[in-house]
Amino acid sequence: MIDWSTLDTLLLDMDGTLLDLHYDNHFWLEHVPRRYAEQKGLSTEDARAELYARYKKMEGTLDWYCVDYWSRELGLDIPQLKEEVNHLIQVHPYVLDFLHAVRALKKRVLLVTNAHGKAIEIKFRRTALGNHFDHVVCSHDLRVPKEHAGFWRKLEALHPFDKTRTLLVDDSLPVLRAARDYGVGHLLAVRKPDTRMPEKDVGDFRAISSFREIMPT
Repeated sequence: MIDWSTLDTLLLDMDGTLLDLHYDNHFWLEHVPRRYAEQKGLSTEDARAELYARYKKMEGTLDWYCVDYWSRELGLDIPQLKEEVNHLIQVHPYVLDFLHAVRALKKRVLLVTNAHGKAIEIKFRRTALGNHFDHVVCSHDLRVPKEHAGFWRKLEALHPFDKTRTLLVDDSLPVLRAARDYGVGHLLAVRKPDTRMPEKDVGDFRAISSFREIMPT
């Protein structure tokens, strides 16, 4: 699927791509509503309905991914709540082997994520991911999410790359579309970001079920 001789730079998403999205889905859809219900004296069902509507309103914006924003809005210590269920943070199969392999090929590897810095710290402490990247690029530092063209312009200005020799692997279709529109030459979607959920429809993007499928030999 991948001719590694044609690539110099690898851009990798984190949540749902390198890490099982089950942690984030459980956190936002189950754990936060439970804690919010306790704080507000609501039923879990009412809390879930209220929060889902608030999530939907912010979807695709930088605040949607911002730990500090949700801490302020909900009156909850979101980083502390994330720690309460950090045992659910799991690296997808073959990811670490894949990262070792591409580093052995002397490819430049960038983590490009919408995750907030505090969330990245929690996940790096829980996993062995942190030492495998040349750079970690967080959309909060660039002040624009990956779904927008501005992110890719700022990324290229900060870490110049040849778009024709760059591969992005991401589980978000809006992000992949934005990268395609910007001209990133090689794109791969992820069929099963959350291991507890069915495979997702990846549209017209090429996709992988596991990093084993593109493991350099």
